[in-house]
Amino acid sequence: MINTENFEFEGTYHIFSHVNGTEVIFREPSNYQFFLEKIEKYILPVADIYAYCLLPNHFHLLLRFKNFDDVNSENEHQFLMKHFGNLLNAYAKAYNKKYNRNGALFLNAVKRRKISDEKYLLKVLHYIHNNPINHGFVNKIDQWKHSSYNSYLNPEKKSKLDRSGLCGILIR
Repeated sequence: MINTENFEFEGTYHIFSHVNGTEVIFREPSNYQFFLEKIEKYILPVADIYAYCLLPNHFHLLLRFKNFDDVNSENEHQFLMKHFGNLLNAYAKAYNKKYNRNGALFLNAVKRRKISDEKYLLKVLHYIHNNPINHGFVNKIDQWKHSSYNSYLNPEKKSKLDRSGLCGILIR
């Protein structure tokens, strides 16, 4: 299901969003970096990120939400969704200001699919990292600079990804 399931603490999700219309979300390399900084600010406090891929007109995240004992379980979805709203709004406001544009940058709310098992987790991980090839931006996965793929190839390099968390799930 897409966009119908509520977010849950300790749930693992494939999250994605697309530009509104035919524009692009990322016009230049600095846009990608700025978006990652906004992810760090708004999403890392509530989730561990396993993988990501940023493409000119959409993005994908694979993450697991943290648990917050002080938030009522009835408010889990709203609490977690607020962080995504803040991410998209902060990026869109800065983007609109920089490029002198108005209106919505992203389509509606983020779309999401809950990851139910390890087989599906692997499928989503593969899908996210292969997205630049599927859309014709590169011929090999490691050529795309705006994904987490190369972080897994260089585990000695510092990263904000939860590489050990993902590897722990897959090695069990």
